[in-house]
Amino acid sequence: MLKFLKNLLFLTLILFTLPIQTQAQEVREDFQGTYRAEVKNITDEYSAEIWNNTEAVYKTIEVKFLEGPQEGQVVTFDSDYPLIKEGLKVYINYYIYIDGNEVYSITNIDRKNRIYFFIGLFVLAVILLGGKQGLRSLLSLAASFLAIFYILLPGILLGWNPLVFSFLVASAILFFAIFFTHGFNKESLVAYGGTMLAVFLTTILAIIAVKVNYLSGQSSDESTYLYFNSGGSLDFAGLLLGAIIIGVLGVLDDIAVTQAAVVSELYDSNKDISRMEVYKRAMRIGREHVGALVNTLVLAYTGTALPLLLLFKTREYSFTTAINLEIFTTEIIRTIVGSIGLIITVPIVTLMSVYFLKGYKSKHNHSHSHTHHH
Repeated sequence: MLKFLKNLLFLTLILFTLPIQTQAQEVREDFQGTYRAEVKNITDEYSAEIWNNTEAVYKTIEVKFLEGPQEGQVVTFDSDYPLIKEGLKVYINYYIYIDGNEVYSITNIDRKNRIYFFIGLFVLAVILLGGKQGLRSLLSLAASFLAIFYILLPGILLGWNPLVFSFLVASAILFFAIFFTHGFNKESLVAYGGTMLAVFLTTILAIIAVKVNYLSGQSSDESTYLYFNSGGSLDFAGLLLGAIIIGVLGVLDDIAVTQAAVVSELYDSNKDISRMEVYKRAMRIGREHVGALVNTLVLAYTGTALPLLLLFKTREYSFTTAINLEIFTTEIIRTIVGSIGLIITVPIVTLMSVYFLKGYKSKHNHSHSHTHHH
């Protein structure tokens, strides 16, 4: 009897181990790569149920590979990828399974030329409206992206503290954005100093908000994929805090530079005006600006989360249930912290400008290059 149980246990271990090993082998060996191809012909179209009475439209397509080991070859397969039409350039995942079966699936549409067109349109619009200052803004924007992609992201993946590192990179981005775009002058110095103080206070508020609301930073699909790709080694709460800082940076820059310019103009327009009068007038403009920007910030986050809002609406969650879900709580906290950061930036920068810019003679006009949403 004991021998029989041993044999049974041995056979069970074999049965449960072999599929796992085979599956692991498939995962390592079946994916051949992602290659660019062109849809040459659509030969058939039909509907099929995929899940929960939901139907998808499948098309039988012929595609010609434009690169990779099958370059020049035409293959035929069925795909439910939307918006497919003849002549469209796509990217295809190519698999060879353990039994030799070849499988193809469309992973994306080749959009790069269209993206380049709209980038060119944006650059042209900024230069036509902003002139040299617009060009400096574009160079500053490019430098910001380079700093994020080649300094911030690699640093976080190497294990540096995402909160501290995001704050440092944000400081560098802000320095370059303000001084390169608006020149090395007293106004820029006041705007930078005031913005950094506001960013510091906003960071403290963000830390408190994330802690007391028990936000893990792992509420989205992207964070789940990143968790597995990084082996769970990243600080996701710190990533969330870093994202809040980077996200609010551009708007704080906008409002700080504007307030410094307003104070400088008020002093220039009346040499005998008192500091208190300048502060009152500048704050009046700042309140209008904040109102517009807070509205913009809320609508921007809402627009980004619109499909998510519709999803939960179809499930008929109550309001209290919805806001307690971490994915919603995260966006609410992100919006509120960012808005408070905007609000505190106005009095801080205005007060510093009123104190430091009295008697300062501006050496440039104040044609503000940022987009306003009044």
